[in-house]
Amino acid sequence: MGQGVLTPHGEIAPESRRALFEDAGLERRGASLHLGGIPLLDIADGVGTPAYVYNADAVRRQYARLDAAFSGLPHEICYAVKANSNLAVLRVLRDLGAGADIVSGGELQRALAAGFDASRIVFSGVGKSPAELAEAVDAGVGHIHLESADELSALAEVVDRAQKTIAVGIRVNPDVSADTHPFISTGQGGIKFGVPFDQVVDLALAARRQGRLRVESIAMHIGSQILDPRPYREGLGRLAGLIAELRRAGIDTLRNLDIGGGLGIRYRDETPLAPERLAEAITPLARETGLTVVVEPGRFLVGSAGLLLTTVLSRKHSGGKDLVLVDAGMNDLVRPSHYMAYHDIVEIEANERPGGRMDIVGPVCETGDFLALDRPLPGVLAGERLAVLGAGAYGFVMSSNYNSRPRAAEVLVDGGRWAVVRPRENVVALHESETAVPQWIG
Repeated sequence: MGQGVLTPHGEIAPESRRALFEDAGLERRGASLHLGGIPLLDIADGVGTPAYVYNADAVRRQYARLDAAFSGLPHEICYAVKANSNLAVLRVLRDLGAGADIVSGGELQRALAAGFDASRIVFSGVGKSPAELAEAVDAGVGHIHLESADELSALAEVVDRAQKTIAVGIRVNPDVSADTHPFISTGQGGIKFGVPFDQVVDLALAARRQGRLRVESIAMHIGSQILDPRPYREGLGRLAGLIAELRRAGIDTLRNLDIGGGLGIRYRDETPLAPERLAEAITPLARETGLTVVVEPGRFLVGSAGLLLTTVLSRKHSGGKDLVLVDAGMNDLVRPSHYMAYHDIVEIEANERPGGRMDIVGPVCETGDFLALDRPLPGVLAGERLAVLGAGAYGFVMSSNYNSRPRAAEVLVDGGRWAVVRPRENVVALHESETAVPQWIG
């Protein structure tokens, strides 16, 4: 969990909350909570809740820190679009000089719509369809990372039809375990991600024989929310040996060493993985390879920059528990239910009422619909607003229309201004494309 501080009853320590506020660009001015200088109550009143709010300055600060940490190496930062694919957020990162790491045809279209140069796009992803591969080749993406011999065959057919040459990489499964949630650990053997170590050289040689595929990258991604540089160093050590083996086999086109993303952030009491520590850990080995280091951060750049605003609907006492029912549910933010993830929750307008330990639950018709369990909270009342911190990554992008609930609005704060960058979905629009009376075929 890192080296944070918890108070005796498990609630977040004041120093940890101060750090979370600093990460996001939050501050209290009197009773009122501000993000990037904007009163969050103004946003909640203006667009309603639930609503996601992102602080552009917090994204810029994280990008600058990561870029500076790797300044001693030739490097490229490719933002992992899966973490937060809002077009306005993507444009902030594009303007900073980032490339894009994508995992689907949909993300390819979003990256292009946000203005990313196709040559700066890396197409990762464990299951690319032939149609997605064709879209990527047609767009001229910078690299396609191969995950299997079958994917190589599918891509070979695409480039032969298109009469195009394209750069590829091989995502290696380095068989390295990271200390993180098992659902977001992607570097150990026996799972679906990456090419097993003993198959990489043969796959690279097969790609070279195809004639229109140029093997330029060796890649790994060991997981997400990683707080220790050790697994990166261990994985890179294995890749360095593999790179030497590939060169001995005649693969002389390698240009990039892609170490993936996964840098952990603060959600509660964790000590985030400082990019300076990561750079220090991998620099000696990276220099030996002579390749450009590619980093693919997602959560690190946007996670702390985002909040989810929600409104208290009601309170009740049941079975010895105090329950606070809010209008944001697991369909809006699935991380607490799916991963048992902790997100700090604070009032938008502070009050002095006595509170206690409460379950903060949503309106979705599931017992597992909660944002927090047994959480200390002041005495909030119906109609008051709360902010769920650390919701900038894997928040809106994992939301759904379960219970036919429209997805939340998204707002960007930048330079003392705010704007709705994705309106709330309309309930009617959820069924407009459906057909109540089927037009049968056959």
